[in-house]
Amino acid sequence: MSRSAKACWAVVALGCAGLLCAVLGAVMILAVPSIIKQQVYKNVRIDPSSLSFNMWKDIPVPFYMSVYFFDIVNPSAILKGQKPQVRERGPYVYREYRHKTNITFNDNDTVSFLEFRNFKFQPDKSSGLESDYIVMPNILVLSAAMMLEHKHMSLKLFMTLAFSTLGQRAFMNRTVGEIMWGYDDPLINLINKYLPGMLPVNGKFGLFAELNNSDSGLFTVFTGIRNFSRIHLVDKWNGLSKVNFWHSDQCNMINGTSGQMWAPFMTPESSLEFYSPEACRSMKLVYQEAGVFSGIPIYRFKAPDTLFANGSVYPPNEGFCPCLQSGIQNVSTCRFNAPLFLSHPHFYNADPVLADAVTGLHPDEREHSLFLDVHPVTGIPMNCSVKLQLSLYIKAVKGIGQTGRIAPVVLPLMWFEERGAMEGDTLRAFYTQLVLMPKVLHYAQYVLLALGGVLLLVPVIYQIRSQGPEDAEIPPSPAAPPSWLPSPYTPLLQDPPVGSPPAPPPEPLGCLTRASARCTRPRHV
Repeated sequence: MSRSAKACWAVVALGCAGLLCAVLGAVMILAVPSIIKQQVYKNVRIDPSSLSFNMWKDIPVPFYMSVYFFDIVNPSAILKGQKPQVRERGPYVYREYRHKTNITFNDNDTVSFLEFRNFKFQPDKSSGLESDYIVMPNILVLSAAMMLEHKHMSLKLFMTLAFSTLGQRAFMNRTVGEIMWGYDDPLINLINKYLPGMLPVNGKFGLFAELNNSDSGLFTVFTGIRNFSRIHLVDKWNGLSKVNFWHSDQCNMINGTSGQMWAPFMTPESSLEFYSPEACRSMKLVYQEAGVFSGIPIYRFKAPDTLFANGSVYPPNEGFCPCLQSGIQNVSTCRFNAPLFLSHPHFYNADPVLADAVTGLHPDEREHSLFLDVHPVTGIPMNCSVKLQLSLYIKAVKGIGQTGRIAPVVLPLMWFEERGAMEGDTLRAFYTQLVLMPKVLHYAQYVLLALGGVLLLVPVIYQIRSQGPEDAEIPPSPAAPPSWLPSPYTPLLQDPPVGSPPAPPPEPLGCLTRASARCTRPRHV
């Protein structure tokens, strides 16, 4: 095979390869987004065959709870009506372990489960030990005093005597471990006897006693297997479609998810809504900004300014009242009727009057705001930091001697941060499968399309270069006879071609046969 033929075949092969690449690239541009979308739908639903099921069942992300206490500096002065002064202590850090049990798939495209939690103290991450002593308001005494405020004077005097007999005061000095997980107190038996139903416990009393080694209630959520539009949304909590803690149907609604995963393919117009058993209500976070977490694109969601606003500032929150200043939520109806309030730490984003009433508070957006970073394509949280504060409303109650002359104030007890971030093998697997591979496919389709276009140009250029100029002239050969000379078969009397010069007269025969210098043409008279 000649070199020119080989070159021709090579050009044809490159052209075919280019056409194939271009077609494949075009097909990928049309098909890859749909394929990725279908794979995401398949793998984020609550289904034992999905990639995210084990992540949903046993959360691989290490969660930590950091607790900060407000140590009372001047308890005696507070009893005299002076302004409280507090000192923040902490953090006291606990590793939080979560696992789901009793997972039951129902016939209506839902799954029910219990999620158990337990906490383990992490001294290496803490600024103190569980044996540290903290001066705090005596929640039992001051809560009982508030509940007795409108009772008969004789009952209040009896309770004052009982408090004194049991050695109870308005403020107590307890260890971190006792405040967190409970302590034995004879006052609990007394309260349960004369104020039945006030306390949810019959033994130890602690702020987090009911959270450790316990579940957060029976959740029933939609799996998304048959109806993807409701994936992860809560159907019922403890068998209820709505709670009855609050004073309006809107506030009692159970909206959103259980707070672990959300629907995929989010936009900046999306919101994160979830039901929190600890807060006894649904909460909604709003989009703040787009960002990147360990190479993974995320949307950051934050709490809106109206989350804990009172009814006068944000009318839909009227159902959470009776309210005090804006920025704190009364949770007494779901916390054994104790005058407890939920807010951001240090009364951040609340009425400034609250922080001004207590010395030692310093609200700061960076330190005290909460956020969730979510991968918008899958709806899976990458990084979260939920910060909440628990406060107690205290004041002097006439007839209860232990309350002295306490000026009305919302006194912060403690605040905590629950944080978790995807890391290690889980993060690498997530990045490879849900970020790197889609990105490779995305760029590959355009590379193939561009490569196909370049290869298709090769035969075009080759064809153009292989053709000479159409009007090129070929010069005649010097040895070639004139085209007008007669051939041996041309008649002697044939006229010369039109436009040809006349032929010279023939030489005499003698001149043709010998070379003679005297040979001359005959003269004509």
